[in-house]
Amino acid sequence: MEVFTGASHHDILHLVIQVAVLLAAARLGGEIAQRIGQPSVVGEIGAGIVLGPSLLSGLFPAIGMWIIPQNEVQGYLLELVALIGVMFMLLITGLEIDTGLIRRHARTALGTAAGGLVLPFSLGFALGMLLPEDFLVDPQQRTIFALFVGIALAISAIAVIAKVLIDLNMLRRDVGQVIMASAMIDDITAWTMLSILVGVAAGGALTVWGVLQSVLSVIAFVILSATFGRWLVQRSIAWAQDRLQSRDAVLSTIVVLTFAWGALSQALHLEAVIGAFAIGILLGQMPTLPRDVIHTLESVALGIFAPIFFAVAGLKVNLLSLAEPRLFMFGMLFLAVACIGKIVGAYAGARVLSGSDHWTAMSFGVALNARGAVEIIIASIGLSLGLLTQDVFSIIVVVAIVTSLMVPSLLRLTLARIPITAEERERLAHAERLRGNPVASAQRVLVPVRLREDAHTGAAQAIEAAVLARLAGERKLNVTLLSVVPPDEKAQATAFLDQIAQHFAQHQVQKKVVIGSRPETAILDEASKTYDLLVMGAPEGGSGSNVLFGPLIDYVVRFAPCPAIVVRGQELPQGWQPRRLLVPTNGSLAARRAAQLGFALGGYADANVTVLKVVVPDPMSYAQEPDAAEREQLQIAQQVVSELQGQGTSLGVRVDADVVIAPDPVAAILNTARNIEADLIILGTKVRSGSERLYLGSRVDRLLRHAHCPVMIINTALTDSADAVQHAPVPVSAAEPVAGTPAVQP
Repeated sequence: MEVFTGASHHDILHLVIQVAVLLAAARLGGEIAQRIGQPSVVGEIGAGIVLGPSLLSGLFPAIGMWIIPQNEVQGYLLELVALIGVMFMLLITGLEIDTGLIRRHARTALGTAAGGLVLPFSLGFALGMLLPEDFLVDPQQRTIFALFVGIALAISAIAVIAKVLIDLNMLRRDVGQVIMASAMIDDITAWTMLSILVGVAAGGALTVWGVLQSVLSVIAFVILSATFGRWLVQRSIAWAQDRLQSRDAVLSTIVVLTFAWGALSQALHLEAVIGAFAIGILLGQMPTLPRDVIHTLESVALGIFAPIFFAVAGLKVNLLSLAEPRLFMFGMLFLAVACIGKIVGAYAGARVLSGSDHWTAMSFGVALNARGAVEIIIASIGLSLGLLTQDVFSIIVVVAIVTSLMVPSLLRLTLARIPITAEERERLAHAERLRGNPVASAQRVLVPVRLREDAHTGAAQAIEAAVLARLAGERKLNVTLLSVVPPDEKAQATAFLDQIAQHFAQHQVQKKVVIGSRPETAILDEASKTYDLLVMGAPEGGSGSNVLFGPLIDYVVRFAPCPAIVVRGQELPQGWQPRRLLVPTNGSLAARRAAQLGFALGGYADANVTVLKVVVPDPMSYAQEPDAAEREQLQIAQQVVSELQGQGTSLGVRVDADVVIAPDPVAAILNTARNIEADLIILGTKVRSGSERLYLGSRVDRLLRHAHCPVMIINTALTDSADAVQHAPVPVSAAEPVAGTPAVQP
């Protein structure tokens, strides 16, 4: 075996300089593009064009020698970095594929996608068949070349379309969802066609056997991805979350899966990027995938590797050659065919096949016309396979840039003429209620369950399930039911979890039975595995003098690595729902978090949220005259509840604001709860792990004992930036809350 040797010192130096210059220029170009209202990819490609033979390297060859590869080794090294970038890009693109969305809008999306795929592909194929021979690398492969041009012009850029819809606040409207679903169908179909074409191109000629081999390879890859691939992704992510303790275990697992599946698709002659795209789709269907991992992937892909890839694509473009009249004319022809094919095709498909109105159909066509990064990726594949000349590659890149630039302004004009429906307004309001609320937007939830055999079996879980169902809305949460028992109770606990799981049937449920004698340790160990929310049911009855809910729950809440909710309630009628919600407040951050949770739960037509501030008369607080002091207290209280009422109303929630003067705030809260027939009382707190015990004050203890309805306490200390500051344990005398709220402010 030969000794492994690397590139020469000069080639490595060349690569390091290239990466530094290309990344810096691409990021700067992307920043400029965003500031003028364009996708960052436009600026990133533009940076490569400026650095390449079109401008800087052409004017100053001495500089170009360090930016453009000068030999095969330098070219291979830079292409390797670009390959990593494009694989990350396709992984992120796959994550955006929502198969549920496609199913929900299947009829309209299929009609729109069919028109937006067939016409541009047909026109692109015809264009490829009619182009002069000097545009072809090999005139003997004209049919393959024409098919490639058709696919390149039929593609849409999901990332660009999604970014534009987000900027216009249209992603959650029906028209936005159909646009995304149509783009997904187009892209999946186009990538499948490209996979077949790549396999054919590897054979060098278009034959029946070659096409059949390619089709069989694609079919085998799709079946393998949908079966073994899905199983592998689910088991690998679950294993990383449950077994590995390192901080970035899930992230590393995703990258390994991406490149492993890319190797599989490359082995089948389907290009490694197609494997990355498939893994992205599979990962996108996993509700257990932590949001911070997705954010990290996006940061690595969009912040580092993708800009380098797009800058490299820009380096390959020579605009000076396109300025030649003949090439310019054909470039305009490519652009016209791309725009007419996609806009007219999608419009006709939406109108004829789906029955959409004029402006909605026009919006579909305009949005799907964006080619962006995806077309550039396809063009790069064509160039690397020897199917495209440098001139045709440059033309396709320019088409991708121009079509992406056209979308935002044209889409604003068409979308402005589509009225919003009541259902869409509710969907937007629900999304707004979740935004910035780490509890309401939780995706992965841990629910510890105590093994019980009495009459209240499952009562707390029924309340928890109803609360989570309201928080989830149309989403499907990943709920883990956890029971910690001695070895001789494992079978009983398994059966008990099967019974409890029926309450959470609308979600994806996992059941875990842990053998052990220290449930608090087992719960905290499990909660540390990338959960977004911990939900526990507290035992009924007295809490005792030294604990609030019980030693176990008090301990877990204090040391939980994620936001925690504790629900105390009793046996409730079947079908109980949290419709009438009471949120006591004193204006603290913890109380505002509780109100935000109340708004998320109360954002339904049958719901109502009451925000209550109890004012305890205290003549010495603000002035010597009792009347003046009371007026000032009432004014401040009214400002507190009015602010929350306005916030809730802006989110489409019915909110009542109530200020009560009472010497006993607990009695006032209980009386208000009875008067409004409250289904649930929500209390906010912010207890950090530095506190000696979960002590929220005697008022909260009384409230928990005497409330006629379930009481939910939410601890969000970990979600606030102030928690980075170290705090000393809270003395008992300092933990008593201000009147009207149970919130602890250490």
